[in-house]
Amino acid sequence: MAASVKDVALHAGVSVGTVSNVLNNPGKVSQATIDRVRASVEALGFVRNDAARQLRAGRSRSIGMVVLDIGNPFFTDIARGAEGRALRDDLVVLLGASDDDASRESSYLQLFEEQRVAGILISPRGDVEADLLRLQTRGVPVVLVDETASDSFSSVAVDDVAGGRMAVEHLIGLGRRRIAVVGGPESLHQIRDRVAGARAAVAAHPDAALEVIPTAAPTVLEGRGIGELLAARPPSRRPDAVFAVNDLLAVGLLQGLTMLSDIRVPEDVALIGYDDIEFASSAVVPLSSIRQPSRLIGETAVELLLDELAGDRPHRSVLFRPELVVRASTAGAVLSA
Repeated sequence: MAASVKDVALHAGVSVGTVSNVLNNPGKVSQATIDRVRASVEALGFVRNDAARQLRAGRSRSIGMVVLDIGNPFFTDIARGAEGRALRDDLVVLLGASDDDASRESSYLQLFEEQRVAGILISPRGDVEADLLRLQTRGVPVVLVDETASDSFSSVAVDDVAGGRMAVEHLIGLGRRRIAVVGGPESLHQIRDRVAGARAAVAAHPDAALEVIPTAAPTVLEGRGIGELLAARPPSRRPDAVFAVNDLLAVGLLQGLTMLSDIRVPEDVALIGYDDIEFASSAVVPLSSIRQPSRLIGETAVELLLDELAGDRPHRSVLFRPELVVRASTAGAVLSA
């Protein structure tokens, strides 16, 4: 049986209150008493029940976080940023991935509520606003992550419309005019916004044409399949530039375009992705990408949550601007207009 606070007190020859002070308020006791209690803690192998302590105190040191896809390095980096910032305030992050499944997302929200977390960070997949509002009314603040502004919650995101436009303007600036945008599902507003930005860029250039090619998911496998289909087209019907709405798709497209054909990237098809994950720079042809400040997004989400917990200010929305990163998949790919 695990040792209790009473066991430690008996072993050290002090009161239970003294043991509590050593564990939680050591400034109230002498160094000799601290040393004696700590020696008993070590001898008995005592581990305090932090969950019970938090329950008695009416506060938690845990933050719940729900992301769309932990297999996507973009969301992994957001989680790392959140974790690093949370640790600075002696908080821990409990992470769950919805995997684009609304029921799974709801299950995590219920679990975190049952765990009495201090607050929740979430990249919403489904229509969970009612659930999130209910949590807020119960004293659990919520911050939306990778989500546009909301009147009801604080949020942090990147301007994906600007990012999509930036990617396609880069391709048009290279002299490319037959441009494909690859990505889906369009149920994700981030993808809709990136496609909208791409359309806006092409609309400003009457001599350019845009083809939108949807995918069931933004994965390497989906990208590879689309790449193989594009490679099978005759050159006259093949795009001379492709914007993949995330880097996982771009990696797959690179494989599909080049592995079973003589298509060259970027000479025949210029290719740019989105997110600038670590894989982008280490691909066989290093990928140009639209960089999102993923770790900063996670850090900022925790900062917003801390503000909510402190009640210091009303809901805030932070919108970062993405950045173009040019690598070999588009570098040196300029065609005459």
